[in-house]
Amino acid sequence: MPELEIHHENESASDPTGKKVGVLAALLAVALAIVTIASHRTHTAAIMHKSGANDAWAHYQATRLKFHNLELGESLVKVFGAKNEQAGRMLADYAAEKTRYAAQSDQIQREAESADKAAEADEHRALRYDIGEGLLEIGLVLSSLYFIARRMMFPLAGGLAGALGAAVAVTGLMV
Repeated sequence: MPELEIHHENESASDPTGKKVGVLAALLAVALAIVTIASHRTHTAAIMHKSGANDAWAHYQATRLKFHNLELGESLVKVFGAKNEQAGRMLADYAAEKTRYAAQSDQIQREAESADKAAEADEHRALRYDIGEGLLEIGLVLSSLYFIARRMMFPLAGGLAGALGAAVAVTGLMV
């Protein structure tokens, strides 16, 4: 039984444009991987900063509650009109504790605001990485369409989208 041979058009001819497009697609894929990793790590950092800020705000609220409880205690001692030595010591202790809690709550508030700002900066950076990632994905898909359609417009548009995506991603480093 004879073997069936299938011959393809230009079977032995190489496709130099296809090789260039393949290299372009590979470069876009590497850039996409790098930007994707940076995006994921930045999103994680934003979550960590936001979690720290939430913890700090909860600590701040607890400190302020303690401060207000001391104010309430002072008011009660004054309302009930105790004028003895023990009441005087209690009021002095309350005043010292109020000073401590006021300073502590101010420090905690600064820490919480700093963590909030860090989370916001991470979110802005991550947004740029996400946009860059999307454009690099579009560039990779468009460039790959060359192998189906053999039209140069696809790798040109893909290269443009990829370059734009890489540029947007690089701006994430500057935020």
